[in-house]
Amino acid sequence: MIADWPCPAVGEGEVCEYALSFDQGRPHRLLIVPPLFDEANRLRRLLAETMRRLDGAGIDSFLPDLPGCNESTQPLPAQDLAAWSRAMIAAARHFRASHVLAVRGGALVAPQSLPGWRYAPVNGATILRQMLRMRILALREAGREETQAGLIERGIAQGLELAGYALSAGMIAQLQSATPPDETAQSIIGQDMMGGPALWLRAEPDEDPAQADALAVVIAVGIKA
Repeated sequence: MIADWPCPAVGEGEVCEYALSFDQGRPHRLLIVPPLFDEANRLRRLLAETMRRLDGAGIDSFLPDLPGCNESTQPLPAQDLAAWSRAMIAAARHFRASHVLAVRGGALVAPQSLPGWRYAPVNGATILRQMLRMRILALREAGREETQAGLIERGIAQGLELAGYALSAGMIAQLQSATPPDETAQSIIGQDMMGGPALWLRAEPDEDPAQADALAVVIAVGIKA
């Protein structure tokens, strides 16, 4: 089902945001911090199916939208990693999360104080590089040439649209230097533990029941240990 939660607005006040939710008021409550940008779309089916399995194992789970993404009414150009971090802290508080699963770039904005897991965490520069590469290829097909260095310089000065996402100058600058924290209460789940190839590398959103099984088992065993 879909639940709403109060998210800090850019500037002041709060805005209603939404989350996919499996909530029966149970003591084990997992906040899932989604991947960033297009990877969120490619992994959403996997995460939804993992949540269904966790529900069957007696674990509540919550997958909130990042402000400016999916069903959010907030403008993406007003967001940066710091704003997303504040949003995820607010979501964890609202849903009374006992644990967190940060997926891919979600590790850059996940609450650090919660125990849990980071699934295939990635640094911001890698995410930015992938998005820049897509833009350069699209421009080349249109007969124009750009370089990563030139695009980054422009993006830090005035923001930039990458892969259909309008990113602020602050977002681009923060992505360049952001790395998942070294010291957290969260264990790393590598792709080698999933029993299949990474779904975020596929051209279109896809699902893999075996990988959803594997991810749910790691989490369920860890939470109940």
